[in-house]
Amino acid sequence: MKKVKLDIVGLSYSQTQSGAYALVLGEVNGRRRLPIIIGAFEAQAIAIEIEKMSPTRPLTHDLFKSFAQAYQVEITEILIYNLVDGVFFAKLMCNKDGEQIEIDARTSDAIAIAVRFNAVIYTYEFILASAGIVIEGNDFLFLENMESITNPSATEETHSTPEAVSGFQSLSLEELQQKLEKALSEEAYEKAARIRDEINRRNAS
Repeated sequence: MKKVKLDIVGLSYSQTQSGAYALVLGEVNGRRRLPIIIGAFEAQAIAIEIEKMSPTRPLTHDLFKSFAQAYQVEITEILIYNLVDGVFFAKLMCNKDGEQIEIDARTSDAIAIAVRFNAVIYTYEFILASAGIVIEGNDFLFLENMESITNPSATEETHSTPEAVSGFQSLSLEELQQKLEKALSEEAYEKAARIRDEINRRNAS
């Protein structure tokens, strides 16, 4: 069966399921998008790795990576291979001493692991044809609401609004960096993301 390469193009609050997130995979060199509803923990795990934040203690998917690397197991690709009653099925394609091993996994876990191994994400054409949507223009912003995703308990009131960011505007870059390091050490990822955005805004100006 024909495989289609996918990239992560969006991650935001689900508009249909409370407390869930919509992970949007995009067809490489194409306009089709594959939206997948995932849990808050998995959304956080994906967002933290993409943002290159460093938790003080390893998350579950970081532990998996360390365990796999300790035994020289590499994840070469992720394959979303089936769709049954709205549920996506995925597997990890692993390599150990030249031997190919397939491991069944939830799609959200597979994607969280993929970003840690820089593994390629694939699906079959029939899945994209049946569950994919065709977009016109840039309907999905990359990692929308990142500062809330990195803290699953965050509500809409904690989004990075001008009022929320304004508390950092009076601080120097050095003070912001210190607060960023403190927020990361306390695993306050939502706050860390807002501080990081303020630092980036100043560096760009």
